[in-house]
Amino acid sequence: MNKKKIINDPVYGFITIPSELVFDLIQHPYVQRLRYIKQLGMTHLVYPGALHTRFHHAIGAMHLMSLAIDTIKSKGQAVSHEEEEAVTIAILLHDIGHGPFSHALEHTIVEGISHEHVSKLLMDKLNQEFDGRLFLALEIFNDRYHKRFLHQLVSGQLDIDRMDYLNRDSFFTGVSEGVISFDRIIKMLDIVDDQLVVEEKGIYSIEKFLIARRLMYWQVYLHKTVIAAEQMLVKILERAKEISGQGRRLFASPCFAYFLTNSISRDDFRNDLRILERFTKLDDHDIFTSIKVWCDDEDLILSTLCKHLISRNLYQVEITNEPPSIEKINNLAENAIDEFEIEEDDTSYFVFTDTIRNNAYSVGSGSIKILMKDGSIQDITTASDNSNLEALVRTVQKYILCYIKEVKLFNG
Repeated sequence: MNKKKIINDPVYGFITIPSELVFDLIQHPYVQRLRYIKQLGMTHLVYPGALHTRFHHAIGAMHLMSLAIDTIKSKGQAVSHEEEEAVTIAILLHDIGHGPFSHALEHTIVEGISHEHVSKLLMDKLNQEFDGRLFLALEIFNDRYHKRFLHQLVSGQLDIDRMDYLNRDSFFTGVSEGVISFDRIIKMLDIVDDQLVVEEKGIYSIEKFLIARRLMYWQVYLHKTVIAAEQMLVKILERAKEISGQGRRLFASPCFAYFLTNSISRDDFRNDLRILERFTKLDDHDIFTSIKVWCDDEDLILSTLCKHLISRNLYQVEITNEPPSIEKINNLAENAIDEFEIEEDDTSYFVFTDTIRNNAYSVGSGSIKILMKDGSIQDITTASDNSNLEALVRTVQKYILCYIKEVKLFNG
C-alpha cells in the first residue's frame, strides 16, 4: 500500500505525511475519531465557520512540527531521524484523549480526569499495539527524554500546539486578531543549553503571538455567547447524569449510556481498559443526537434546556469584574421557581454563577526565552520594550452570572 500521502489543508496548503508509522497512526480509529469532535465545541453558534475538528488541528500541528525540526537542524542542532519521528508523533497524538465537546464532557461525564491524562493512556495502548515503536514519543510527551527542548516544542508557552490552534481558530472563525506569524516564529527558533529559544529578530512576532492569544480568549474562547452555549451543554449533561443515577434509562448510544449511568474516576480509567475503549467510541454525534431526543423527555428541566440549546435560545450571560449581588441571584432564582414550577434545589439549572480566567503568559518554568544578539538569554517580558506585555502576565478573573432568559428581572 502506498503510504506516501499528502493532505490539502486549508490553512497551510499541502501537508506531507512524513513516515509510514505516522501514516498508520493517522489511520488508527483513535485518531480518525478526532474527525468527529469539533475543535471549538459550541463556538460555531457564534462564529458559523468554526466547524473545524480536532483532526484538522492534529494534522496541522504535525506539519508545523516538521517545519520547526527542519529549522532547528539547519542551525546545527543534532536531531536524529528517530527523534524527529518521535516528536512528530507526540504532537500528532497530543489531543487524542479529548472527548466530545472537549471540556464540557470533562466536567460532567467523567470525574477528576483530564484529556491530557486520557491522551497518555491512549498513547500507552497504541505503543503496545505498535510493538513499542512509540516508546520514544512517549518519553518526549511525558518530559522524560534528555533533550528537553523536544518536549518544549510539544508542550510549553510557545509550543507547536498553540501556534497551530491560534492560526487555525482565527482562520475558521474569521477573527483576524488571532493571526500570528507562525512561519517567522518557527524560522527564529533555536536551541541554547537544551532550551528552546527565539532569536532576538523574532521578538515582535512573539509579542504579537502573546497579544493574539489574549485577544482570542476574550473574543472567541471566552466570548459570552460561547460561554452561554457551553454552560448550557454542561447543565444538560449534569441533569442527564442525575436522572440516570436515579435509575431511569435515557436515550443514548451504548457507550454514552455507560458513562451516564456509572461514576467513572481517574483510577477506573487506568485500571480497566474496557472503560478507555468505551471512551474512544464517543464523539460529538453521540452527545448531540441524545440532546435532540431529550427535547421530548418527560423531565421538565432536561427537555427545557435541550430545546433551548437546539433552538440557540441560550442563557443570558453577564460578565462583571465583581461578583453579582446575592439579592439579584435570589430574585432570579425565585422567578425560575415561579416560571417553571420547580423545587428550590433545582434552580441551579436555570440560575447560577461561575468565574472565568484569562492568563496569556506566565513567567517562570517553561517561559519564552529570547536569545539576545550579545548571546544572553532573557525572558520575553524583560527583553521586550512593549509595556503591554506586563499586563499579559497578570491573570484576569471575571465573574459570570448565567440565567435562562424567561426569568430575567425586568426591573434590573
